[in-house]
Amino acid sequence: MTSAPLAARLTVPSGPLFFPVTAYGPDGGLDLGVYRAHVRRGIEAGAAAVFACCGTGEFHALTPEEFAVCVHAAVEESGGRVPVLAGAGYGTALAVRYARLAEEAGADGLLAMPPYLVHAGQEGLVRHYREVAAATSLPVIVYQRDNAVFTPASVVDLARTDGIVGLKDGLGDLDLMQRIVSAVRTELPGEEFLYFNGLPTAEQTQLAYRAIGVDLYSSAVFCFAPELALAFHRALREGDDTTAHRLLDGFYRPFVELRAQGRGYAVALVKAGVRLDGLDVGEVRPPLQEPTEDHVKQLAGIIERGRALLDAPAGAEGDR
Repeated sequence: MTSAPLAARLTVPSGPLFFPVTAYGPDGGLDLGVYRAHVRRGIEAGAAAVFACCGTGEFHALTPEEFAVCVHAAVEESGGRVPVLAGAGYGTALAVRYARLAEEAGADGLLAMPPYLVHAGQEGLVRHYREVAAATSLPVIVYQRDNAVFTPASVVDLARTDGIVGLKDGLGDLDLMQRIVSAVRTELPGEEFLYFNGLPTAEQTQLAYRAIGVDLYSSAVFCFAPELALAFHRALREGDDTTAHRLLDGFYRPFVELRAQGRGYAVALVKAGVRLDGLDVGEVRPPLQEPTEDHVKQLAGIIERGRALLDAPAGAEGDR
């Protein structure tokens, strides 16, 4: 698939962007059958795209061999129904290797994550992502967060690079994002460049991102409560802020507040949610750790209350 078709398929997605967890068995090894079931469920539930082996999928914990197997499985489960993008990261040489493994596995695109450990200058960062983009024919979305934060001028340089089609923001600096969007719009008028809200539980901030022209966002909640993620996505698409606020107040805010109670919960709590939904995807791998038993119980209650919001008449939650 060329970058143009991928960009077109992601510009106005029909459903949430799905970031599946990676399933492990009791011995800690990959459980490919469960992983396939998880990906298949997400696609059948209405995902518009699958981002395999990215942050929620514990890219950091996978060997190259496991990565290749999982990406290939996601591609097979999609069967072309939705695009499959794969993570790529670490230093430039390894990021290039992962990019090529993803291409060989049949992926439609890449999410290029920050380089490992080092804090590089703008010139070095741009060079890094250009080399990743040049390594394959796959379109690349660059993930801004942690040690990979760009000036507006650098994003213009990235947008000019063949193969780089978008920027996913995991930083949360709306002033910077507004200046980035403005700079690309000014310097490259008419250029189709995608922007994504990539903050953990992105729904919580999506109304703000939408206001500056960032309509795409990742949804980890879709992994374990697809009906809630779909309802929120539909509310945004239809401009139904009443329903969006209802879900934010009754489900997303409590979930985010619980997520903030443990390091690594952006992955571990999501994986616990998938298990609560009836699919045993196993535990997270070290250095992440499992949520406490009490936090899992709280999660179950939050999900139950969120689902009740979908059944209750509008305004009913405010009458209790």
